[in-house]
Amino acid sequence: MMERETIPFKQGWELMQKGITKLKNILEGLPEPQFSCEEYMMLYTTIYNMTTQKPPHDYSQLLYNKYRETFEEYITSTVLPSLREKHDEFMLRELVKRWANHKVMVRWLSRFFHYLDRYFIARRSLPPLNEVGLTCFHDLVYQEFNGKVRDIVISLINKEREGEQIDRALVRNVLDIFVEIGMGQMDRYENDFEAAMLKDTVAYYSQKASSWILEDSCPDYILKAEKCLRLEKDGVSLYLHSSSEAKLLEKVQHEFLSVYATQLLEKDDSQCHALVRDDRVEDLSRISGLLLYLSKNKERFRLLFKIPQGIEPVSSIFKQHVTAEVTALVKQAEDAASNKKVCALISFSCIFIVSMLFQEVHFSCNAHYCFFLSYFHMRRRRMWLICGNRLCALQVFVRKVIELHDKYLAYVNDYHTFHKAFEEAFEVFCNKGVAGSSSAELLATFCDNILKKGGTEKLSDEAIEETLEKVVKLLAYISDKDLFAEFYRKKLARRLLFDMSANDDHERSILMKLKHQCGGQFTSKMEGMITDLTLARENQTSFEEYLGNNSHANSRIDLTVTVLTTGFWPSYKSFDLNLPPELVKCVKVFQEFYQTKTKHRKLTWIYSLGTCNISGKFEPKTMELIVTTYQASALLLFNSSDRLSYSDIMTELNLTDDYVVRILHSLSCAKYNILTKVPNTKTISPTDYFEFNSKFTDKMRRIKIPLPPVDEKKKVIEDVILDRRYNIDASMVRIMKSRKVLDHQQLVMECVKQLGRMFKPDLKAIKKRIEDLITRDYLERDKDKPNLLRYLA
Repeated sequence: MMERETIPFKQGWELMQKGITKLKNILEGLPEPQFSCEEYMMLYTTIYNMTTQKPPHDYSQLLYNKYRETFEEYITSTVLPSLREKHDEFMLRELVKRWANHKVMVRWLSRFFHYLDRYFIARRSLPPLNEVGLTCFHDLVYQEFNGKVRDIVISLINKEREGEQIDRALVRNVLDIFVEIGMGQMDRYENDFEAAMLKDTVAYYSQKASSWILEDSCPDYILKAEKCLRLEKDGVSLYLHSSSEAKLLEKVQHEFLSVYATQLLEKDDSQCHALVRDDRVEDLSRISGLLLYLSKNKERFRLLFKIPQGIEPVSSIFKQHVTAEVTALVKQAEDAASNKKVCALISFSCIFIVSMLFQEVHFSCNAHYCFFLSYFHMRRRRMWLICGNRLCALQVFVRKVIELHDKYLAYVNDYHTFHKAFEEAFEVFCNKGVAGSSSAELLATFCDNILKKGGTEKLSDEAIEETLEKVVKLLAYISDKDLFAEFYRKKLARRLLFDMSANDDHERSILMKLKHQCGGQFTSKMEGMITDLTLARENQTSFEEYLGNNSHANSRIDLTVTVLTTGFWPSYKSFDLNLPPELVKCVKVFQEFYQTKTKHRKLTWIYSLGTCNISGKFEPKTMELIVTTYQASALLLFNSSDRLSYSDIMTELNLTDDYVVRILHSLSCAKYNILTKVPNTKTISPTDYFEFNSKFTDKMRRIKIPLPPVDEKKKVIEDVILDRRYNIDASMVRIMKSRKVLDHQQLVMECVKQLGRMFKPDLKAIKKRIEDLITRDYLERDKDKPNLLRYLA
């Protein structure tokens, strides 16, 4: 194998000089073609050969020295003269250009001399090629010009502070040099630029603050300070290094706020009463921000706390202001509600439908009979009173409260002190009644109006989601969250069972929001209601197959049944209504089907929620009547009798007086007189007689005949109070079961704490429940210490 020919240093360096000269020409913008692969490999190979030759022809040290000399010569002959002849921004632009070219030169020469880095430099522990190149620029260029560059940059920053336009990108690029020249360390940037910049900032804003404190009111002064702080913060993101932000803002805050704290708070124009009176809430927020800043630095501002005006008086006045505005809204709502006629409408929950044709004398029935099917008997009935014009007034009120909440929340969101006062103000309001309705009921009704089909609130999907989010935020201020839950559950049942929900996604969305706000137990029943409907659709498909596969089932029956779980849904009174024979058969068919599915569940049929479409054959024309199951049962009695007494109807239907009176009043004394009453009065009495009104007519061919409304709000509240008794009992038993022995007062306080998320327990009620638990042998008093309670397992 032939030995490689030795390359003399002079010959090898001449080849390298040609490549280096070409690189310089390219950087200076002279006409020069780019390096080809062959040229690059030739230069790399030359260095490789010259550093791998045997001594004394190993030129590694000489080439390392030449690498440094190349940069020094280029900087001295080309870079420095070009920078020295320029000034101000022109010098900055030239510096940025020369720094960019220098980095390119370092990158290319480091590639040509790369073999030095791999072996020679590593073995000798010398600075790597990249560091040598940057050090040359630092020693020859940066050391000479950093002071001038710093002053020019600070001058440009001050020009921008005065409102002039500057080249922000140029400033950013120049400051990047201070960072990059440190080669991973921030000392060059901090020592050579940042320190001087912060000192100049203090001098600049000290002059501004001393002038503004004499000219402006406290709010106007703080407004200018805020503007300066925003400008400085923007400057950090646009051209300063991010590490400067905290230092810069602290200096500005100190000059504007710390130095003049006492003067600001003693200014006459800063009196909070005047600001509140003039609705200058933004100025209040600014003063709160000042006080909050000073309070966080109380060790430095001891004089502040000798001033009568402090954080608490400001927040107290703000609380009074918010409370006054909410109180004004309450009065407007009450006036609007009392001045308008109330039109009550009862909402009914429709569970399943039976459709069947009857061949009768006066009426044929395509009935939508709605029965409530549950696994257990229901204990109590609840219905909703929804008011017409009064409801509109209260809906507008809730909307205004939401807007007011948004308004002040936006002002105080960044200030904890005002935020606390703001929350306290809304807590006072949200736990008071408005026009006879609690805030819990108002919010539930407002949600119902948004979520149901045909509601007065016509909103986009995004607006609905945003509004529901705001309603849930208001709910946080309400103590009686269990009352809201009960009202909302009733209205949700109506929307789901009558197919009145406008959008299933919104229904699930608000439940998720409520669950996040109040916990899983709060929404468990509501989520179960939605799940029930999903399962009911599958059950209905099976029932339709059963009807199709059983010849004994009447083919004319179109029966839809929704089976629901008692524990999830509101409870309703159940009566043994005497159904017409045809409907009895429908019920029997479904019961036979259901027994094939399960034999361990009891179905309770709630006829009070039913609706029917009845074809009434009157002399002028045949009309379709939309009535309840009870009304339909009463009307169908007249297919076999022309005249019936009150007692006859009550006996035939097997209903209580209250229901019979409401049924007959709706059919004979209200808007539509389907029946004629003897005597012809507007009240129902046990001595009345009723006949079919064959001459009845109306311009519409299809009319709906509602039952008179029943206000069950009082009953709902009573039910909630009853449920609270059970919750109090359960809470105390849980506490005592874990603690075994506990002081009476401590038990009361722990019970209040446990139940506080759902409602605010009455202390008298808790004490009464303790006595009841003692009577029922759940607890006992200690014989020696009567205030000490023991749990009895």
